[in-house]
Amino acid sequence: MPEILDRARAQVLGEGVGLDEAGVLAVLRLADEHLPAALQLAHDVRMRWCGPEVEVEGIVSLKTGGCPEDCHFCSQSGLFASPVRSVWLDIPSLVEAAKQTAKTGATEFCIVAAVRGPDARLMKQMREGVAAIRAEVDIQVAASLGMLNQEQVDELVDMGVHRYNHNLETCRSYFPNVVTTHSFEERWETLRMVRESGMEVCCGGILGLGESVEQRAEFAAQLAELDPHEVPMNFLNPRPGTPLGDQPVVEGKDALRAIAAFRLAMPRTILRFAGGREITLGDLGTRDGLLGGINAVIVGNYLTTLGRPADADLALLDELKMPVKALSATL
Repeated sequence: MPEILDRARAQVLGEGVGLDEAGVLAVLRLADEHLPAALQLAHDVRMRWCGPEVEVEGIVSLKTGGCPEDCHFCSQSGLFASPVRSVWLDIPSLVEAAKQTAKTGATEFCIVAAVRGPDARLMKQMREGVAAIRAEVDIQVAASLGMLNQEQVDELVDMGVHRYNHNLETCRSYFPNVVTTHSFEERWETLRMVRESGMEVCCGGILGLGESVEQRAEFAAQLAELDPHEVPMNFLNPRPGTPLGDQPVVEGKDALRAIAAFRLAMPRTILRFAGGREITLGDLGTRDGLLGGINAVIVGNYLTTLGRPADADLALLDELKMPVKALSATL
């Protein structure tokens, strides 16, 4: 057994203290023959410090496309020649999407908008949309609307938004290679305000943007420093027309190594399967991830890419005897 896994067994499993950046890097560099042991340890950590429940979430885009930012992986940027065009979703459609999400057993419904940050029109639609959903659907509402100011944070709290997603996307040192129209620090400031407001913080990123293995370890350590309630793990699904449209897909074993490493860095965090897992891991890898530290999934489709059918994920959870987290009694 490699020394790093022995150390992680004592420190992370035994004490609930996550690995530091050097420890994460050691896990990311493990030989293939040690990957099953790393995944088993990550699963043991998840079961001890998070329990067996899996949180299920659906997402929908309130405003798709036409974003002024230049995130190099994103087909919703208005700066790239991608096929996605700007579209707004009306309130009845938003409520219907929430109802369909709730039918899958999901406890979380996230409203997403492709914007730098919300303007007055978007905040008005959010207020009307959240009120309409809460009147008709028993589900917690999350939001992802880009960078916020304090007034907007306070308004989302007043609406009853439960959790705010704002991904850092990649580590601080690699961020300028991925986004040039805003900074890592601007995103970090939004996350600070969200945390201080009492909303839950959801923050993750995308692996496979061209970062080195050392930068993946840096990213895990920076997320651990932030201590978010939830970390979505996305794997790049290269989008035509974007600067990263020709980037190779992350190898399945490297994706699984990252899942184990991120769990060992953040033993108490919700670690959520998000975009790209279908092409990176497939059905077998999805199973391996759920048995290797993952304890939440986005079901159905993503914002601009197709996901696995919700019933396929729910059937897999049932087969693995992983109960779906029940809706909180206090919404």
